[in-house]
Amino acid sequence: MAHRAGLSTLLHSRRAQLLLLNSLTFGLEVCLAAGITYVPPLLLEVGVEEKFMTMVLGIGPVLGLVFVPLIGSASDHWHSSYGRRRPFIWMLCLGVLLSLFVIPHASSLASLFALNTRPLEIAFLILGIGLLDFCGQVCFTPLEALLSDLFQEPDNCRQAFSMYAFMISLGGCIGYLLPAIDWGGSFLAPYLGGQETCLFSLLAVIFLGCVLATLFVTEEAATQADALDGAALKDALPKPSPPACCSCQLSKSLLQARHMVQALRNLCTLLPRLHSLYCRIPRVIRRLFVAELCSWMALMTFMLFYTDFVGEGLYHGVPRAKPGTDARRHYDEGVRMGSLGLFLQCVTSIFFSTIMDRMVKRFGTRAVYLASVVFFPAAAFVMCLSRSVIVVTVSAALTGFTFSALQILPYTLASLYHHEKQVFLHKFKSKEEEDPARLDKKSAFPKSLSSQKLTYQNGHAGSLYSSSSSSSSSSSSSSPPPAASSALCVSSSCDVSLMMMVGEPDSVAPGRGICLDLAILDSAFLLSQVVPSLFMGSIVQFTQSVTAYMVSAAGFGLVAIYFATKVVFDKSDMAKYSV
Repeated sequence: MAHRAGLSTLLHSRRAQLLLLNSLTFGLEVCLAAGITYVPPLLLEVGVEEKFMTMVLGIGPVLGLVFVPLIGSASDHWHSSYGRRRPFIWMLCLGVLLSLFVIPHASSLASLFALNTRPLEIAFLILGIGLLDFCGQVCFTPLEALLSDLFQEPDNCRQAFSMYAFMISLGGCIGYLLPAIDWGGSFLAPYLGGQETCLFSLLAVIFLGCVLATLFVTEEAATQADALDGAALKDALPKPSPPACCSCQLSKSLLQARHMVQALRNLCTLLPRLHSLYCRIPRVIRRLFVAELCSWMALMTFMLFYTDFVGEGLYHGVPRAKPGTDARRHYDEGVRMGSLGLFLQCVTSIFFSTIMDRMVKRFGTRAVYLASVVFFPAAAFVMCLSRSVIVVTVSAALTGFTFSALQILPYTLASLYHHEKQVFLHKFKSKEEEDPARLDKKSAFPKSLSSQKLTYQNGHAGSLYSSSSSSSSSSSSSSPPPAASSALCVSSSCDVSLMMMVGEPDSVAPGRGICLDLAILDSAFLLSQVVPSLFMGSIVQFTQSVTAYMVSAAGFGLVAIYFATKVVFDKSDMAKYSV
């Protein structure tokens, strides 16, 4: 018993929880880096033309732009016995596992349904690739929200997202290296099959282990108000009768049925809902979104076309030359050197992820963020002007600083906005927080409940990894009384449950949850992949030079510098920019 208790305490420590949760970050990035890197040759082998291949690779980001904000909003208001975030995480992870099975077995699946397997094989490949790209990238949004839920304080949140960026970079390194190994000649080949089957089977095993690690993550209850409700009923009714328990079960069933009906209704009003989500964006989030969009467009223009730039621009190779010719050999050498540059970018990103917290404490969030944004166009201009392979490779590796900062600082800023919602998001507080009558109803609950630990869904009792409720109340003593109740709430789902608890007959529009705003920030990353894919080909064709890739990346970087100066970093910026 003592050994089991010690193991439970170890698993529920802050560092262990951070490592368990970010192990899924690692698994997702390994699958995306290895899978998406390996699928273009598969599409070409089955006869898909290059112009259609780029369209296939854009399916995932386009679907993500539509569904990411909807999933984020649904997660903020979800109620289940497994919390708000993990049901969505597990559902999307199931899609990733399914895609890892479909892609290498597309030919076998096609032979089960038709004699002419080629069209159906292409269809299964497109399905698997779209599913992998969509589910893999969208899964990061509830994962980021869960990180923000568990580590709310600015310092803890920054450390959590530093580990998050570290795992993304490490997963990218492993993911880029796995396809380079000859798995067809390994000891696994007799058991798993050829190169594709071995690679994707290994990815499935790695990813499944990472998903299972999330079972030990202590997520807060679906609504903390449920815990308050139970405690309040216990004080009011010291000796509950069996009918009362039946009534509770009936109310929970009705609540679940109500959520199912609401989910179906949301599906029927998809476009109006999507329009309202994108239009009602707070100004602080809008400024951060525009800055991140320009920064990601600069970085993704570089990352998507860097290998082609090195192969054609520096090595003077020809991608359409016949295999075995000098032109094709030079291009292949350039592609390998470009891949080395992207690998070194991941290594640099790992380094900066480990020291990002120290840099922010020493120089401040504003200085580090602006430095990372300014640094990228400078590196891109060096790559435009230099014809030295070594100089270009070193410049590409140093862009890992920008990559690391974009994975950490925007999310910590969004968490700061929601941690101090009365300052940064005062116009998006729920109606309940602004209604003194409802506040009087809430004040009738026992004050001792605020000092109770939260009940987690896996049966573990503990508190969130933030400062105690007493310190939170003291730090917000100058704020209006409604803000004091936010110490018990992580997002607006708590507000909705409190209204149900006091028996309010009128439905109240919930406040703004953090997962929705994180989804909007993730939309910037998805959109940054779509736009360069649509226009860069035409730009290069017009200029007749692959240097246009780096010039465009530098141009986007210069625009990003302007919008980065408009981002709200602290309270003083609210008055400065009249937000």
